[in-house]
Amino acid sequence: MVSLVLGICAFGLFFVYDVNSFTHKNRFLHRFFGIGMAMLLVSAGLDVFYAVKNGAFSGICDTVLILLGILNLGVLIYCLFFALPFEKTYVLLDEHKVYDRGAYALCRHPGILFFFGTYLFLGLAALPEKMLLNGMIFSFLNFLYACFQDRVTFMKTFSDYGQYRKRVPFLIPNIKSTKRALKTLLNSDSKEDDQ
Repeated sequence: MVSLVLGICAFGLFFVYDVNSFTHKNRFLHRFFGIGMAMLLVSAGLDVFYAVKNGAFSGICDTVLILLGILNLGVLIYCLFFALPFEKTYVLLDEHKVYDRGAYALCRHPGILFFFGTYLFLGLAALPEKMLLNGMIFSFLNFLYACFQDRVTFMKTFSDYGQYRKRVPFLIPNIKSTKRALKTLLNSDSKEDDQ
């Protein structure tokens, strides 16, 4: 129950962080993203701890599911913290341009897919513990959060987000966006214009 409450509160902090990013731009509230991330990590840690304590993660199938979960987690971390210019994304509060290369040429919110994958695979390995249920609740909240970002936050904080929305799919990559993502990953030195 504690892990569920922590996760739900984390998404509340993410929402406050986003609203602050286009309203007051208060430096203290800007810390809520990091605090929310810490709460989400503690929540996941508690779920894993209780699953291990109760004998989960013990079979060969569990090992495969754990590896798939870790792979998804690695890609999620890459999408959130390494695929984006960190300073402009998480530190500066001024209006800035969309980063539309690599994973962010593939779809506008690639992290959602890998967040869901992380909880899905680790949650299946942890059964009958509640990690899967918590993860599906958090994935739904993450989807709602991304919808809010897509419709409100990013339209107010990125001057070119409207054009980005027209050329890059919301969540499910298509052939055109996949080609653009591969092209930008392979040609990382030059900025292309795919509009």
